[in-house]
Amino acid sequence: MTPPRAPQIPVVVLAGFLGSGKTTLLNHLLRNRAGNRIGVIVNDFGSIEIDAMTVSGQVGSTVSLGNGCLCCAVDASELDTYLETLTGPAARLDVIVIEASGLAEPQELVRMLLASDNPHIRYGGLVEVVDAAEFPATRKRHPEIDRHLAAADLIVLNKTDRVSDEELRAVRETAGTAGGGAAVIRAAYGRIDPELLFDPVLRPDEDDTFRQLTFEDLLPETDRTHEDHLHTAYESVSFTADVPLSPRRFMAFLDSRPAGLYRIKGFADFGAGDPGNRYALHAVGRFLRFVPQRWARGEPRRTQLVLIGSGIDAEALHKELAGCEDASQDATEELERSMWGVLRYVRQPDGDEA
Repeated sequence: MTPPRAPQIPVVVLAGFLGSGKTTLLNHLLRNRAGNRIGVIVNDFGSIEIDAMTVSGQVGSTVSLGNGCLCCAVDASELDTYLETLTGPAARLDVIVIEASGLAEPQELVRMLLASDNPHIRYGGLVEVVDAAEFPATRKRHPEIDRHLAAADLIVLNKTDRVSDEELRAVRETAGTAGGGAAVIRAAYGRIDPELLFDPVLRPDEDDTFRQLTFEDLLPETDRTHEDHLHTAYESVSFTADVPLSPRRFMAFLDSRPAGLYRIKGFADFGAGDPGNRYALHAVGRFLRFVPQRWARGEPRRTQLVLIGSGIDAEALHKELAGCEDASQDATEELERSMWGVLRYVRQPDGDEA
């Protein structure tokens, strides 16, 4: 029997100009990591404060953060080498976050990730952090910020506690327009819900009675009160269908998915289009991948999807997805033609694209 394929590790690029709050957001993720072991790649030669630890000129070193997470400072040209190290079985990581230099071109890091031959990673999205209070001045000094926003999959308007409602509306409108439909969320002190970027991990092999204390354990209760409200920054929509989807209609939906929709995850059933497989779907921003997986014996044949974004219309999404259901299942010839739309985005189980 072929052993089960190890899941690919999402690699998230965290970008933004100097002072936008990238490291603050990263520290927040490390303190509220939803059970994940995070690998941090710092693409900067300066002094980067990561909680109690400083990465200062230690290019090429890998340091344990003491909670199952790792950090290393690298030159961008060595990115593939360190991705290979961090995706090895010994590291046991669930997520990798690359904190880009404040003056880096995030598009280049994204290009390197998408061109990587490493079969153990998948693109987890480009998160652009914006200082809402300094945005107009930053835009004057660095007009290239519009280009960065246009490449972003998620825009975080940080330090929103320092601006008025009117100023925030203006910044959100400008950033949203430059972002070309990317999801835009607001934050203060870099506090975003980690589930926007990665899923919680349950580890049955770990005993909660005896374990190392994590950042979450050590964080004072007074610092946790904001966590109850983080989910209000975005919406999550669940969709289940017990009849197969039409590949043609579903691909039309995905190709025209609405602005603000950041992530889609789950499984799609295309019925007679491919009766032997369900299709695991991973979409982040503009990037989309399907992975065909054999149905397990006795497994219910259904589509199950979760859609995450900001400013999305849950009722409209449900209606559009319900319109993709195909209870009658079109003629075989039509199904064969429409499956080509899916195959454009298929990654085979061995990691090769179709």
